[in-house]
Amino acid sequence: MLAVSSLHTNNIKMTSMPAIHHQDRWVSAPDGCLYTRRWQPNNPRSDVPIVLFHDSLGCVELWRSFPAALCTATRQPVIAYDRLGFGQSNASATPLPLSFVDDEPTGSFAALREAYQITRFIALGHSVGGCMAVHCAGGYPDQCQGLVTIAAQAFNENRIRQGIEEANVAFQAPEQFAKLARYHGDKARWVLNAWVDTWLSPAFAEWSLIPALEQVQCPTLVLHGEKDEYGSHRQPERIARYTQGPAHCEMLPGIGHIPHREAEAVVVEFARQFIARLAY
Repeated sequence: MLAVSSLHTNNIKMTSMPAIHHQDRWVSAPDGCLYTRRWQPNNPRSDVPIVLFHDSLGCVELWRSFPAALCTATRQPVIAYDRLGFGQSNASATPLPLSFVDDEPTGSFAALREAYQITRFIALGHSVGGCMAVHCAGGYPDQCQGLVTIAAQAFNENRIRQGIEEANVAFQAPEQFAKLARYHGDKARWVLNAWVDTWLSPAFAEWSLIPALEQVQCPTLVLHGEKDEYGSHRQPERIARYTQGPAHCEMLPGIGHIPHREAEAVVVEFARQFIARLAY
């Protein structure tokens, strides 16, 4: 089901925030150590964590205030992590493989599950992190209780490639690249090349999320900005169509590729309502 959202920031009443706290932790993975952070409400509704999967240029810090707001609204733990090569995690010794999306359930996410002893979880991912959330939901159908994708891609289209080409040109300016290096340090060049070289590779042109979507059994919420510069309306429509569980799609008017930053309160409220309806 595709809907155009009428939920706006000024329609949401922000109540006083119950106390939450967060803790940083390093997690050992086969190829290096991963930086993670867990937000914990003092009065949890449930102990089922919401696991956040970051985008191609993202990391824990670039989620900004969203995890704390999500933790507060849902009264559930929230866990975010930097994939190998990103943020504060160890550098990757090899280029990003074209199978990187498919590999996530048995890669960094597997190490996270083991370290935090996660048995049940809700997967929430932004952009390519949404694609990884799909793979993890499908890879652990008995454990994943719900799936939220934000500005995720279901296939590689011209709009994605054009957006990446334009961004790559912009990042050649030293002041723009410095913004990336602020969060990824000396790994910034690897991060940028991984994004650009993968999505623009002819070998990645026919990439599709459909096989993974067909493995998803849990309820799914699909959020997508109406003005997303990295994906047309066909992306969320395809995600909602091919999951095997109940799915609901919301197009967010006037919003681009980073809805949780452009309209944090709106995204948090959609997620809160969705998670509150889950039966687990």
